[in-house]
Amino acid sequence: MIGKSLVALVAMVPLAAFSETVDTTVEVRGHYDNGVGTSGAASQGAVTAELIANRPALRAGELLEFVPGVIVTQHSGDGKANQYFLRGFNLDHGTDFATFVDGMPVNMRTHAHGQGYTDLNFLIPELVDRINYKKGPYYADEGDFASAGAAHMTLANKLKENTASVTVGENQYIRSVVTGSTPLGAGNLVYGAELGHNNGPWVEPEAFHKSLGVLRYSQGASDDQFSVTGMFYKGAWYASNQIPLRAVQSGELDPYGAIDTSDGGATSRYSLSATLRKRTSDTLLQANAYLVQSSLMLYNDFTYFLDDPVNGDQSRQTEKRRLGGFDVAQTWFSHWGGLDVSNKVGVQGRYDYLSPLALHATRNQQTLRTISESRVQEGSVGAYLENTVQWRDWLRTTAGLRYDRYRFDVDSNIAENSGKVSAGTTSPKVSVVLGPWAKTEFFVNYGEGFHSNDARGTTVHLTPKEREPIDPVTPLVKTRGAEIGARTEFLPGLQSSVAVWKLRSDSELVFSGDAGDTSASRGSYRSGIEWNNHYIANSWLLFDLDLAYSRAHYTEHDEAGDYIPGAIGKVASFGATITDLGPWSAAFQMRYFGPRPLIEDNSVRSATTAIAYARVGYKFNRRWSMQLDAFNLFDRKVSDVDYYYASRLPGEPAEGVDDIHYHPAERRSFRMTVKAVF
Repeated sequence: MIGKSLVALVAMVPLAAFSETVDTTVEVRGHYDNGVGTSGAASQGAVTAELIANRPALRAGELLEFVPGVIVTQHSGDGKANQYFLRGFNLDHGTDFATFVDGMPVNMRTHAHGQGYTDLNFLIPELVDRINYKKGPYYADEGDFASAGAAHMTLANKLKENTASVTVGENQYIRSVVTGSTPLGAGNLVYGAELGHNNGPWVEPEAFHKSLGVLRYSQGASDDQFSVTGMFYKGAWYASNQIPLRAVQSGELDPYGAIDTSDGGATSRYSLSATLRKRTSDTLLQANAYLVQSSLMLYNDFTYFLDDPVNGDQSRQTEKRRLGGFDVAQTWFSHWGGLDVSNKVGVQGRYDYLSPLALHATRNQQTLRTISESRVQEGSVGAYLENTVQWRDWLRTTAGLRYDRYRFDVDSNIAENSGKVSAGTTSPKVSVVLGPWAKTEFFVNYGEGFHSNDARGTTVHLTPKEREPIDPVTPLVKTRGAEIGARTEFLPGLQSSVAVWKLRSDSELVFSGDAGDTSASRGSYRSGIEWNNHYIANSWLLFDLDLAYSRAHYTEHDEAGDYIPGAIGKVASFGATITDLGPWSAAFQMRYFGPRPLIEDNSVRSATTAIAYARVGYKFNRRWSMQLDAFNLFDRKVSDVDYYYASRLPGEPAEGVDDIHYHPAERRSFRMTVKAVF
């Protein structure tokens, strides 16, 4: 990834992650704040705003690619949530990776399109101040969807400068952004607004247009502060969904064409949130609360004429959602028998109300019939305890215990699918940190976690389309993971970490091509290794190399095969950044993700994808600057995502044709940005 760098610690106590009990001055130099002594696992870290500013991004969702090992792609229109990959997972639109913005959960449970749906289009990247990331279910304060990992994004309380920028590019791409901050009373007001439009390289223009805004008021210093943030976002687009390979190879379809040109969507999101942090000499109080109102209308056609040879298989997925929640944690710092000890207690709650939550059969966005329509209420509460003890200068342990309770209430137009279900789960966690010795530390982590299933699946007894008997799914799916790792800064200028991990899940969510969504399947086992390196060659040149390898398979044997479709194996990222070389700056990034099984017996595999981004910037003076970004620099003809399933085109057999369906990566394109400081 572009521009990652080491952290220079001017003064640091051993194992600074426990430094809530001491006073120390830490100076961070570069793009990462994850040096020796700053985390509880080798795979945990933080990204600063400098990295976000120095790296080109094709889409807003690529913010998550700052997390080492994460791949972000798209299989539909840009207004839809991205496709995510990490640690042997095809995470679909976010399941098993929890994402938060200032404490607000982004993952949408019981979503119209996919469980854990994570749409980051409402973010203005210029306002993101920090991304704290974790991997694995080892943390007591992480609950639903966090088994593979979690990312917590925080917005800036104050900006260094007020800016206005305009970006123009091919395919009628335009983006205009204004950001700034100003003193207000005893605090500071941060604001941002963005307008954007993009047709993309598609035969049928995507016509994606969006508008969003942020207004944030904060007051106080880092250890005694609060903030209130309001955000809004609206977007609409036409979609070029994945297409059948056979149609492209025969010349019937352009690689950037679409089978159903009326696919698309519209979405909105409005939120109000508040955060509080108050520190005394021996306590720390952290709290946040949020209210969100969102909507989505999504038209998809993945199988064309397989189910309905007359009207086609397009469907409309819709939802209107209101959700609210809170997260409160109190930490006490003390000394037991000469040992530094902290004890943390936290409570988290969330309530989602969805009405209507519906699936309709459509043709050219015109409703043909209702397949299902529900009103859903889903509430949850989680409580956790966490104890950290500094036994020696070289030994720290953290032990936690978490309990979550869920209640699902579904009122469906299919009477047999209505009902109420409750479920709970307990998740123990433990971590051991050893060192540092010779600027090197070691980690051992174990934890249990979970992900919730769609509320409708917990009460279902008849399939919505065929009205055939079906068993309900498990409400809360258990996961268990472990990791050993090391992090070192032994060589001057180089920060390197390695982690060997495994993760077991009681039930896998897999993509169902004929339905265009996910469904629960067999249990799974994943294991892998990650190696991350960030090197500061000198004050203006930085290099990165992140490598990851994972294996995934089902734990219950089936004659169909035991490979998990879409499970990512090899991931690599290389980046170089030149900063402040006179008026010039530049960046280069190459990302690679290897072939994946597309069917359980591994007889069909995806192709390899490797794409490069580049940037050249020039600063005319203190106020004016310009940069040129290139995406898919070498114009590689590769896929963003691949699936294998049966679909039917006109004239094909009634049972359809099994085929690879893929979404091509966008061809090479350029964007130029002019920015003014005011």
